[in-house]
Amino acid sequence: MLKNMKTMTIFKGIAMGMLLIGLASCEEFLNRPTEDNYNTDNFYKTDAQCEQGVNYLYNSPWYDFQRGFIKIGEVMSGNMYWGSSPYMDFTTNGTDQDLVNMSYSLWAVNGHANVVIDNLLKSEGPSQTAKNKCIGEALVWKAFAYFFMVRTFGEVPIVHNNTGLLNSGNYNTISKVEKADVYEYIIMTLEKAMELLPKKTSDWADYERIDYYAAEALLAKVYLTRAGLSGSLSPEDLSNAARYAKDVIDHSGRTLTPNYEDVFRLKGFNQTGECLISWLWKCGRDPWTQQNTLQSDLAMVGFDENGDCWGGWGGPSVDLQEAFGTSAIANPATRNNADVRRRATMMLGGDKYPYFWTDKGGFDFLRFVYDKDYGKGGPGGSLQCPTGANNVKNLYGDNQDHIDATGITPQNMANQLPTHLLRLSDVYLIYAEAVLNTNNTESLRFVNLVRERAGATPVTTVTFDTIWKERRLELAGEGDRWYDYVRRSYYDMQACINELKAQRRSFFNGIDAVYKEYVGENFDYSGTWDASTVVYNDLYDNPNVTPSSFTLPFPTEDVVFNGNMATDAPAIHVDVRAEYPYDF
Repeated sequence: MLKNMKTMTIFKGIAMGMLLIGLASCEEFLNRPTEDNYNTDNFYKTDAQCEQGVNYLYNSPWYDFQRGFIKIGEVMSGNMYWGSSPYMDFTTNGTDQDLVNMSYSLWAVNGHANVVIDNLLKSEGPSQTAKNKCIGEALVWKAFAYFFMVRTFGEVPIVHNNTGLLNSGNYNTISKVEKADVYEYIIMTLEKAMELLPKKTSDWADYERIDYYAAEALLAKVYLTRAGLSGSLSPEDLSNAARYAKDVIDHSGRTLTPNYEDVFRLKGFNQTGECLISWLWKCGRDPWTQQNTLQSDLAMVGFDENGDCWGGWGGPSVDLQEAFGTSAIANPATRNNADVRRRATMMLGGDKYPYFWTDKGGFDFLRFVYDKDYGKGGPGGSLQCPTGANNVKNLYGDNQDHIDATGITPQNMANQLPTHLLRLSDVYLIYAEAVLNTNNTESLRFVNLVRERAGATPVTTVTFDTIWKERRLELAGEGDRWYDYVRRSYYDMQACINELKAQRRSFFNGIDAVYKEYVGENFDYSGTWDASTVVYNDLYDNPNVTPSSFTLPFPTEDVVFNGNMATDAPAIHVDVRAEYPYDF
């Protein structure tokens, strides 16, 4: 069996789920134990051990998805510029390493969740309440893995039980399942999770763990996504999306974090419970995979002291800048900064951040680029990203910022800034979209609640286009935008193609000189602003996006190992509720 583990990401994910090599501190969400294999004979004896047994599902199996999370969610969608990446021009193929890693990661989540559930069901020491809660958490992670898979790869196999499949020897002949059945499986899985999970309220001090309302929020998002799968919007699915979203809004006790920027910081990020489901990382590297490494890929060189930042050459796209109503070539003195989401998402000339580099009095974007003494090994006098913008979300800052928030020093490529996958503001917009044509007044109210928190001017009317844009501004940089295109492509493919082709996905020539002049010789912003010589270079505009672009191919190694994974291989219909019951 093991001789094939280098040749199929699906099989590796299934098999790795059988190798539970570690559990974690109940309080700290460490990913897994460091030595022995744990099972029901020597672990899962207490309620605390139940929680320890599920903790690592909040981070470790998801590790290899981090780059795909950004490249698919943000680069493909046109939110982020990434140079000559195949995700920029829709040429990604089955050998792309980030795609391979993403696939393996998602199957690993499923495999590990299945084994955790199986172990918990067999355990005899813990209370039934504790077992139910932890099984429910594992089911939600399993459902989320499939939600990413069906929106990325389309038709995918369903692996309901690792042991049964491995024992059958049929892992190299399994077939893809029709998308409608995969969505039904996700819905069924979340329904079971909701049967088992407790309902948190504002009385709970800890919002980090998944509860009933987190599962319900994800279910609302799944229904909204599935609504257009048949080629037209299903009133029933929209009604379900609205019903579940409104229950979360009305009864979960969660509220929007008053300051939008605080949602993405290390300290107190979830005091109001806005972040319903997040990857909860730890900054250690032993074992590798428990940590967040996104700052390395997204921050400019020298942003922290660990020599692990190389992402400054990419950044928020010109198109995203213009969606916020501004541009790198707009004079900072006259820029409208009322919508705080822009500054919380991208750095532009003139921006300063009091929550980064707090031990140095805050972070000054342009001074960091052009003052070699201030930057201490930073970009060294030249702007890196030719869009004129750099990332803000998914960055924690320097070592002292991390220590002040957590008491822990980050390591090279290892921090513990949470990565949010589902927030309450998303639920507000899900509800607004689901009731748009049945209760426009309610739709308008919830769009404006999101806008008002951001400092944006309330709108007086709401249409689908209003919500479509609002979702982009609210969730930019959070790995979600491409999946909005996928769900819309189910029923409005041409609109998606037209919009992606019309985006300004490229970069500016000459923006570096403008910034350098503006900051002045003494880095005190005493220079002039003159962007008249800047030219937009449309190299990556009008990409070759086609209907097939909305489904990425399986890794080539999967197709070689099992021809049923080929793009043109037929998918089978499965009555998932009869075939894969959760009869516990």
